[in-house]
Amino acid sequence: MTEFDALLVLSFGGPEGPEDVRPFLENVVRGRGVPPERLDAVERHYQHFGGVSPLNARNREIIAAVRERIALPVYFGNRNWHPMVEDTVAEMARDGVRRALVFATSAYGGYSACRQYDDDIARARTAVGESAPELVKLRHFFDHPLFVAANADAVRAAYATLPERVRDAARLVFTAHSIPAAADAAAGPPEQGGHRYSRQVAEAARLVAAEVGVEEHDVVWQSRSGPPQVPWLEPDIVDHLDVLHGKGVPAVVVSPVGFVSDHVEVIWDLDTEARERADELGMALARAATAGPDPRFADMVAELVAEHLNDAAPRELGDEPGGGCTVNGAPCAVDCCLPARRPARPE
Repeated sequence: MTEFDALLVLSFGGPEGPEDVRPFLENVVRGRGVPPERLDAVERHYQHFGGVSPLNARNREIIAAVRERIALPVYFGNRNWHPMVEDTVAEMARDGVRRALVFATSAYGGYSACRQYDDDIARARTAVGESAPELVKLRHFFDHPLFVAANADAVRAAYATLPERVRDAARLVFTAHSIPAAADAAAGPPEQGGHRYSRQVAEAARLVAAEVGVEEHDVVWQSRSGPPQVPWLEPDIVDHLDVLHGKGVPAVVVSPVGFVSDHVEVIWDLDTEARERADELGMALARAATAGPDPRFADMVAELVAEHLNDAAPRELGDEPGGGCTVNGAPCAVDCCLPARRPARPE
């Protein structure tokens, strides 16, 4: 058995009021040179929902459920909004925590999905200084049986909401956050050929579809940003609806398997833009729930913790390699998931 004093749930963060939106977005894009007009557009998405992202509330629900399942105290920290991870790690140090596990709310590898959380851990420890606890990040969980089962039941529930006349002809479509193609190519240790993010997303989708009993499905992307000359993972969900409509598909079930919990990008891209486009095309659309609210998600977190506390055997269903278990923000491997080099801005 290995001794740990606490669990830190580490997430992206989200605004919890209209006055939070702009400073939150500025935190998200700090150092990236994103033009103000792009922030203006994204800010309108948040203000459409009252300036509140559901993400922090969903994370607090997950934390409450995890506290019922493990004996360790559970802390909460974010990258981009309060509670900020630097403040949380400082609180942990004041509480006497010397060694803690970290659950990052992302199932996948890649820079944004994994290594950036390592950066958060390293930055927070540097900010706190010598009293900072050792922080051990838990592994990827894209193919954990409980994550797959929760997503599969959400897909089944979505199918059940479709009209019977189109249910059997509905196409199952999985979505995840798009990233630059160069970032995906650099995802994972170089010796594994890159593309760890898109390969893991595709594997999670395959496992969920198999659990549901659907033979054919699609993996598409959402929430693209950045200059148009930079290639990102495609196709976009809205463009894909047009393609399916052209093939005579009367209905779709959309599963946001790339996300743990609803946040503004999920409810804007899928529940607003994709649904509006489906309505325009005369297609029925059912959106599956994210896995986070399912009780099995908290069960999974407890299992991941037990792998370190009790030497429990990892449960994995997929064929794609995982990773993500790191100490104090060190990367999984040399040159693993290096950030993509941003193109030079035109003069």
